[in-house]
Order: sequence, then C-alpha cells, then structure tokens
Amino acid sequence: MNSTFDPLVGQVLDARYEIVAKVARGGMATVYRARDLRLSRVVALKVMRSDLGEDDEFAAKFDREARSAAVLSHPNVVSIFDQGISQGQPYIVMEFVDGETLRRVISREAPLRPEKALELLEDVAAALAAAHDAGVVHRDIKPENVLISHRGQLKVVDFGLARRVGSPQMTATGVLVGTASYLPPELVTHSRPDARSDIYSAGVLLFELLTGTKPHTGENNYQIAYRHVNVDVPRPSERLAETGRRTDWPIPDYLDSLIRAATARDPDKRIPDGRELLKQVRQALHELEAYGYADNPGLAAEIEPEASGGDLTQPITPRPERPRPSLTRVQRRAEPAPEAGAWEAERVSSAPPDPAPKALPSSSNRSGSPRSQRTPVFQVSKAPVHRKRRGLVALLLVLLLTAGASFGSWWYLSGRFTMVPAMANQAEAAINNAAQVAEITLNTTSEYSEEVPAGQVIRTDPAAGERVLRDSSVDVVISLGPERFDMPTVVGLPLEEARAALEGTNLAVGDVTETWHEEVAAGEVLSASQEAGAELRRDTTIDLTVSQGPEPIPIDDYTGRAVSTATSELEEAGFEVEVTEEHNADVRDGNVLSQSPSSGNGKRGDTITLVRSLGPVMITIPEVRYRSTDEAEQILRDAGLEFDIQRNTNFPLPLDIAAGTDPGAGTQVAEGTRITLIIS
Repeated sequence: MNSTFDPLVGQVLDARYEIVAKVARGGMATVYRARDLRLSRVVALKVMRSDLGEDDEFAAKFDREARSAAVLSHPNVVSIFDQGISQGQPYIVMEFVDGETLRRVISREAPLRPEKALELLEDVAAALAAAHDAGVVHRDIKPENVLISHRGQLKVVDFGLARRVGSPQMTATGVLVGTASYLPPELVTHSRPDARSDIYSAGVLLFELLTGTKPHTGENNYQIAYRHVNVDVPRPSERLAETGRRTDWPIPDYLDSLIRAATARDPDKRIPDGRELLKQVRQALHELEAYGYADNPGLAAEIEPEASGGDLTQPITPRPERPRPSLTRVQRRAEPAPEAGAWEAERVSSAPPDPAPKALPSSSNRSGSPRSQRTPVFQVSKAPVHRKRRGLVALLLVLLLTAGASFGSWWYLSGRFTMVPAMANQAEAAINNAAQVAEITLNTTSEYSEEVPAGQVIRTDPAAGERVLRDSSVDVVISLGPERFDMPTVVGLPLEEARAALEGTNLAVGDVTETWHEEVAAGEVLSASQEAGAELRRDTTIDLTVSQGPEPIPIDDYTGRAVSTATSELEEAGFEVEVTEEHNADVRDGNVLSQSPSSGNGKRGDTITLVRSLGPVMITIPEVRYRSTDEAEQILRDAGLEFDIQRNTNFPLPLDIAAGTDPGAGTQVAEGTRITLIIS
C-alpha cells in the first residue's frame, strides 16, 4: 500500500515505535509496519483514525480489542505487546505477521483439497478454543482476519468486535456489527453472541475453502442476512455439483455433516464451542489420512446435527407485509443511527401484540376506584342512556367511514402494488416462496451463464425493487450454468475432417502447425491443444499440429572417399548403412568403390549400400629357380603372373635353366603385374 502521503510514516510514537510503512487501512484504524527501537524488532502498529479519537464508543472498542487479545496466549492468535495513546490517537502494538490473508489463498487456490482446508481450519479452531476457554468471543471470523505467514504459520487477528462473555452490548438495537457473509442468524435476530456464533462463522469459512464460493449471496447485506436466517447452508458436495466446478477429489459425507453441524441455524443444534470444533476437525483429518476420500456414513451420522422442530432464530422476511390502514395516528420513534462500519437489517418481531384489557365484573370494584393502575377510571355520565347510544352509533359510523376512505385511498395509491423481490442468485424454490409472499406470478425461461450457478436466477424483468401490480407476472431467467461443449477426438483425422468435427461442436480451429513425422502420413492431425472430452466454452479456439510426413534427407555421394567417413556421416543423417567389399585395382583399399543410391532424397531409416574397395588382387611370386625354362614359365602362368624372359649366362652354351625372378620369389605383386623370369 502506498504510504507516500501518510503523515505518520517516518514518525516515532512515544519515542519508541518508528513507523516504517502503511500496511492496511480499515474503517476504524490504520495498520503500519513499525520498528520497536527499544527491543530492535519489527512490530505491527494499529493506530485509530484521528477523526474517531473523540468518539468514546470507538475508543472503547479499540481498547476492548487490545484487552481481549491480550488475555490470550496461543500460537494461532496474534500477540499484543503494548498499548498507548500518542497525540490523542490510541494505538496497539502487536506481533507483525509477514505473509498474506486467507482471502488471497482462497482467491488463488480454492476449492482446496479437503485435507488442506481442514489443516487451515484446525489452526483457526485452535485459536477459537483458546479464546472461548478464556471467555472471549471473536464475533468477526472471516478470511480477511486470518493471516498466514510465509513460513506457513496461521494467526487469527482483529479482535475489534470481540467481547468477554457477559459483558454489556455496545451496539444499538437494530444495528448489526460484523461481516454479512459470515454472520450467524441469531445475531440478525437480536440475540447475544456466544461461542456458537464464532462456530457458525468458522463453518462458513470451511465451506468457502472447500467450494471456493460463499454459501449465501445477494445484491446487498440485507438479502444475505435474510438467507442466513431462513436458508440452511448447503452441503459443499452439492454446491460443487451445482456450480459444475471439477475437482480431482470428492468431498466425503462426514465433511458435509461437519459443515452442517457448525452452521446449524438453531444455535442449540450447533457445535458448542471452539474446543469441540477442534476435536471434530481433528477427527475428520484422521479419517482422511487413514482412508482417503471414502465416505464414512457412521461418522457422518454421528456429526450430523439433530433435526430441529423449529428455528429458535426469529425469521426475517424479504419484504414487509402489506400495510393496513390505521384508525389512530401512531407516533414512531426515531431509529438509532448505525455505527460506522456497521449495516442495518430490518426485523419482524414474532411477539404478538398485547391483548386488549378485559372488562372487570361490576362486583369486583364497587367503590368505583380502579383495582390497579392499569384499570381505567370511567366518569359516570348523567346524560340519558338513549342519547349516549346515539352518540356512540354516530361515532362508530364516523370511524367506519374514515377507515373505509383511508383504506380505499391506500389501496388505490399503493395497496394494489407490490415490489418485485430480489431474486438474483437464488434457487428456484426460494424465488417461488418470494413470489408467493409478494403476490406475483413468475414466467421462467433459461439461458446459460458463466457467472451464475445452474438453477439460480440470473435476472428478472421488471428488476428487483420495481413496483408492479399485485398478481401481475414477472419474467425470470434461470441459469443453466456455464455452456460447455465436449472436445471431439481429432488426433489421427485428416485436417479437413478435424476442422469439420470442431466446427460441428461449436468450437473453432486456431493455429495449425505442420511438422515432420516419420510414421504418420502427411495431412493427419498429430495433437490438439485440448484433450478429447474436455468441456469447453463456445467458440474456444483449438490449436492443431499436423504431420507433413517423413522429413526428406538429401543423399550425398561418397564414392572414392573413406568408407569410415561415409558410414559415420550417413548414419548421423538418419540412414541405415550396409557395407560390402570388392577388390579393385583402381580404387584404394578402404575407400568407397560404389554407393547405392548415391543421389536424390531419402527418409530417416532408409538403407544406403556402400561397396568397400579391397584394392587389387595380390599374387605371391613362386620359386622357379633351377627349373627348366618350360617348367618355370608354366609355374608363373599357373600363378596368374605375366612375365618377360631375360637370358643372362656366362657359359658358352646356354643351360636353359631358370636362375630366378625379378622381383624375387615370395614377393606379392598385384594381379596383372609383369615380372621378369631370368634364364641362364
């Protein structure tokens, strides 16, 4: 929160608390982050607004918050360190919780898993148990008053509405103090708060953790209060089914029963205090840890509150009954003004009017004086009886005519009209009751809505609060819930068939991406941005990935190059390589003699055949020395050698005997190489 223009930032209160930054601002006070200069620690400093400092009632509430929280010493209750007044402004010094409110957790994560929701409520219940044991009722349990530090520690804060059990009420009659969405019904009907009031608010808090929604909603606080008094908090499993919110876990039946037991409209049927709530929360947690999300009908029946023969809370009606003409003028008392931050709800008292006093027998008071202060004294008239009767008849006629004229005038001007009740976000059964009370008929139609759960009212025509004739009709639009279409199976279909399937399901084709695939034929859908069967809004765009078939790979010619190089590079490109061998006098040993195929394009996995040259065929020159010329020539021919004859002798007559070869015997030469046969 921006604290640039806050005059207190930078000041030091009572030469000890240096205000560093503004953290939050409420209806009664502002909270700052401050530094305790004496103890060198960070604290939270709550300073009453300067314009409320002269108000004794607000000052008393501020003082009560400090005293109520100070008597508690519990790890789940924010600690109070100090209290004082600086320049006429009361302040409270308390533990600084570096974290976030439970409201942010609900907004970000709800619906929470049951075990997570119970773990959070366990800490809240532990704080309430400590408060109730100390005789303190919080009276304003809500997500905004629950802080969670970055280390995961939960703290209940803001005891501004708390009071000790038995302390006098400070709130004027007819004014409700608290938050409407979490307000127990008995506080709406003028009952005093006790520990059971906190249990109701904690039950609503658990409901919101499990469902992500509040049990009762309305266009204003009055409507919400009306529903708290007259409508049971639904089971969270039913609310999730109504709203269509999908979770990966069911809500066990005993958690439904726990919500019902904590939020029973009859306080006598409700969980009595924080200690018992903590016990039941831990019992539910143990059941979850032992058996997962399985139902336990026995445990649910044990927790479920007994059916009540009648509500102990006084019902409030959504609209006052039709006014009746009065024969006498009634002086109304001015209603007290509501407190700052409070809201006012109209109530209808169920107490019957005082009966008219009965006439006493004449023998009971012969003296003519009244028997009690409530017995009227009648003066004895000396007028004749018949004149008294004529006067009485005339008086009655005047009164009847006046009443008839008043009633006719009232009926013509306002009595024949009624007001359209507030029906938005209410179930069909509830609006039928409201219509009966308002004496109107309903014409219902349905349409889809992203905001209003299925089965609840989206809007009315005429709108709520407008005046209509009695017995006239009002158009009511009932929500069908969010409009959803099932995602068809498109993977494996040709692109055009996939497009037709999506458009036929009121969905749209988004981006189409093409990619190579070694196994899927070109034009077939490889993947979609949504899973088959997913429930999607109308005209949701679906991105598709389509196959282009196998990726073409160019084939390089490796003829004359080393077989090892050719094999490595072809395999790296994605080909399979097959190598054969062949002698060749023209291609060096180890090089590619030939390749098939040697050009064009292939695809990954194709086989390329290489012929590896073994070089020329080598022949070992045989030994021919001391052989006759004819024998030597035949031996060389049989070996596959070509030769030339060289005669070399020192004798006068040639001996015609082989003297050897050049190269010599045992030397290997390539096939077709000509050697020399030496004859002596």
